[in-house]
Amino acid sequence: MTATTDGSTGALPPRAAAASDTDTETPVAAGVHEAAERAVRRATDFLLAKQDAQGWWKGDLETNVTMDAEDLLLRQFLGIRDEKTTQAAALFIRGEQREDGTWGTFYGAPGELSATVEAYVALRLAGDAPDAPHMAKASAWIRAQGGIAASRVFTRIWLALFGWWKWEDLPELPPELIYFPKWFPLNIYDFGCWARQTIVPLTIVSAKRPVRPAPFPLEELHTDPAHPNPPKPLAPAVSWEGAFQRLDKALHQLRKVAPRRLRRAAMNSAARWIIERQENDGCWGGIQPPAVYSVIALHLLGYDLEHPVMREGLASLDRFAVWREDGARMIEACQSPVWDTCLATIALVDAGVPADHPQLVRAADWMLGEEIVRPGDWAVKRPQLPPGGWAFEFHNDNYPDIDDTAEVVLALRRVRHPDPERVERAIGRGVRWNLGMQSRNGAWGAFDVDNTSPFPNRLPFCDFGEVIDPPSADVTAHVVEMLAVEGLAHDPRTRRGIQWLLAEQEPDGSWFGRWGVNYVYGTGSVVPALVAAGFPGSHPAIRRAVTWLESVQNDDGGWGEDLRSYRYVKEWSGKGASTASQTAWALMALLAAGERDSKAVERGIEWLAATQRADGSWDEPYFTGTGFPWDFSINYHLYRQVFPLTALGRYVHGEPFADRSGATLAEVKGS
Repeated sequence: MTATTDGSTGALPPRAAAASDTDTETPVAAGVHEAAERAVRRATDFLLAKQDAQGWWKGDLETNVTMDAEDLLLRQFLGIRDEKTTQAAALFIRGEQREDGTWGTFYGAPGELSATVEAYVALRLAGDAPDAPHMAKASAWIRAQGGIAASRVFTRIWLALFGWWKWEDLPELPPELIYFPKWFPLNIYDFGCWARQTIVPLTIVSAKRPVRPAPFPLEELHTDPAHPNPPKPLAPAVSWEGAFQRLDKALHQLRKVAPRRLRRAAMNSAARWIIERQENDGCWGGIQPPAVYSVIALHLLGYDLEHPVMREGLASLDRFAVWREDGARMIEACQSPVWDTCLATIALVDAGVPADHPQLVRAADWMLGEEIVRPGDWAVKRPQLPPGGWAFEFHNDNYPDIDDTAEVVLALRRVRHPDPERVERAIGRGVRWNLGMQSRNGAWGAFDVDNTSPFPNRLPFCDFGEVIDPPSADVTAHVVEMLAVEGLAHDPRTRRGIQWLLAEQEPDGSWFGRWGVNYVYGTGSVVPALVAAGFPGSHPAIRRAVTWLESVQNDDGGWGEDLRSYRYVKEWSGKGASTASQTAWALMALLAAGERDSKAVERGIEWLAATQRADGSWDEPYFTGTGFPWDFSINYHLYRQVFPLTALGRYVHGEPFADRSGATLAEVKGS
């Protein structure tokens, strides 16, 4: 624990107390403090230099080669694939191949079958011969894993577009789904927004079952080319898997007798739904997969490539391309400017940049301009709630998210803006919207309220990633922290969120991280939130979290966690090579808990200072973000900058908003 200037025990007040501490520090601690100050200065200069003239920050959002492979397959399907794009994509894909011939889905990952199948097909499109050593190695591995038949449904859909797989051997997804009322199981609003935007266009693709002539055969990817589509045995009828398998068989039979007029009407209704949700930049939801499937679906319904909807949709996909110096072309699954900008603003202010610094004011102006002031799909569950949130991307007015909104409010609150009334109005709308998006259990999901139906995940079609959006500890923690800073820690709604967080703590003291890897992220999010809400560092939940973080600190002083913790919890929880972002998350929790003078914090700060590069940046090849835990991983290239700067800044200057919790522990316990 750290003593404050008034002799009490608690979090450090900003700025002044930290300076007084240096007078009594031991030589070792003083040396760490000086190293931290130097690292803060270098990192601040680096981050300020990365800001766009309009006020935003955006780092590359790196995922895996399926994005690049599917981009080429889309262009092949539409007849617009060109040699320059193809070879640039192939250069990137080849560069990601592992020594064993496979492709993984994150740095250091094991080979992944579907990613390897798609990468292989993309390289065949680029002209790589199947008997080339790198291709032969890949195809041999694919066969050893069960071949195309063992790949996920989405991979086989792409192959079916060219006759490399039979449509009748894929799960059925009828377009009549669009007519299911909102109270009916498996209506489109039972799915998370990212899945909903993908499934609606895929109902059209599934109904149309298009096949373009395959440019080459793929017999080398089957275990038995004579019988490439082996039937899958039925699970027992009394099991959920068996029940949904039989439902799928019934849907295949229904396809044969469904009234054609109804099916045409359903597809047209789905098309209207898609077009209504196209963003101003031509994309859908600001993410690549729904845009790809929406373009295919509309094309199948007769929209030619020069139609404004199609033209703008295709143009938006080009904006997901990152061209590298070596000529390689990487496709981002999404872009994260709002998220990156609010996190960068928080980092810079907490690092000591004046709150009225022109670049921070410019960032605040840009964020204020990105506020979403019209209803989106979230209004299906909350029709009376006024809008007022922020999305993740440049353009995504249909799907603001709760996490971004909370962090934007925290960022705006740090900036001394020349028009404070404008800021207050925006913050007020954001707080009101976030409170209105609270789920029944007291917690918050990312995009929707009570998006917890047990049925979507059981569909045979949904064999990849998360398709629902239940509340998570990290999002709930960010909302609680924001509400506490806004003086609402005593509000009954905030206290319900706190109670949910306390109940969700793992037996070892950690919290699960849904949108970041993993228990280090969850714990790094929850502890600062609880402290902001008035919990002292001596609270048992916080002490358990501190003990866990200290127990998983690496020998080098940093923290890391491999994505395998999502699949193999006991072996990988809190374990992995040290990374800048994960070390920062652990430090943010420990600092909030009052552990500034602890050996664990000292070693973590030393690791960050020692691993910083001369230009003020950090290197981080590891993936520490998630789209879907384990299945779809993200390397946010700005995480390695904003989070270390935040942690170092709080070490040097103290905790932000230390005196603004607005509640006492007694109030929280009394809820």
